[in-house]
Amino acid sequence: MAEDKSKRDSIRMSMKGCQENNGFVDNEDILEQAPDPGSSADNLQHSTTSILASQDFKGIQPYAGMPKEVLFQFSGQARYRVPREILFWLTVASVLVLIASTIAIIALSPKCLDWWQEGPMYQIYLRSFKDSDKDGNGDLKGIQDKLDYITALNVKTVWLTSFYKSSLKDFRYGVEDFREIDPIFGTMNDFENLVAAIHDKGLKLIIDFIPNHTSDKHTWFQLSRTRMGKYSDYYIWHDCTHENGTTIPPNNWLSVYGNSSWHFDEVRNQCYFHQFMKEQPDLNFRNPDVQEEIKEIIRFWLTKGVDGFSFDAVKFLLEAKHLRDEIQVNKTQIPDTVTHYSELYHDFTTTQVGMHDIVRSFRQTMDQFSREPGRYRI
Repeated sequence: MAEDKSKRDSIRMSMKGCQENNGFVDNEDILEQAPDPGSSADNLQHSTTSILASQDFKGIQPYAGMPKEVLFQFSGQARYRVPREILFWLTVASVLVLIASTIAIIALSPKCLDWWQEGPMYQIYLRSFKDSDKDGNGDLKGIQDKLDYITALNVKTVWLTSFYKSSLKDFRYGVEDFREIDPIFGTMNDFENLVAAIHDKGLKLIIDFIPNHTSDKHTWFQLSRTRMGKYSDYYIWHDCTHENGTTIPPNNWLSVYGNSSWHFDEVRNQCYFHQFMKEQPDLNFRNPDVQEEIKEIIRFWLTKGVDGFSFDAVKFLLEAKHLRDEIQVNKTQIPDTVTHYSELYHDFTTTQVGMHDIVRSFRQTMDQFSREPGRYRI
């Protein structure tokens, strides 16, 4: 009975002016009443809403739990509406500025990918590609004949393996002349025509380049073994000893293909160093003249229209000057039986300090050749 009396008092106060009603008791009272068609509950609710709508809210502060009718009255006032609209339009403006800035950055910033990253490369081993003159060897003209096929593959770059004048040893990586085309592949005129045709198709061209070593038939080596002028130091030479007709190398360094990486040359009466085959003596990249020779070769091919190079065997460019023995993988193995490349840790013959500086100088040479930095790729 006391609870019913409290509800009736709440409704009565609400009808008198809502001065003490918190906005929730009124609605709860009405909802808890049994539905009665003859009841005046609907009239009471309508009366309460009318009182709230007609009330003057000046001087009244918002309070917790106020009904939505009161909330709407306050939210419509200028001091609440204006800041809300200002924040809304500031948010809209910020989003538009952010979108415009993003578009501008994308439009003005350099491309994320260089040309050599934009699409697949098609590597061609010339000798096994198309043979245009039916002599049993693929050639430069054969590549030119197949450019439509290559373009249809959505290829962006053609990559030619070694085509320099060289012996057949080690897949033609013992180069006898870096500026000549091997006759079995064609002529320099054939190469120039191929470059023009490749560019006409919208393609790029990169070529293999092996600066680490040359063939033992290269002019530089022939002059070096006779100690001719500046060429005397173009390769890595060192004294060897001989015992019972056997050459004793300066250290235990091994060739990639096995056995000692030192070979005795009877003309110079010294051993020369070779990381690969004995017919492929290593150039001495600690000699500035050698580095300049390689840069001149790079400029030569850039002049011919080449877009980039695939440098091979770069980690072998430098060797330690102290010539100390490399550490055995199996320290219990008898030193004289260590003949395979994998049996040593190659701390003194690969990736030496200064190697990256040499490669960087090659890249700078390419950038200097063009007014557009990054046009050429190494």
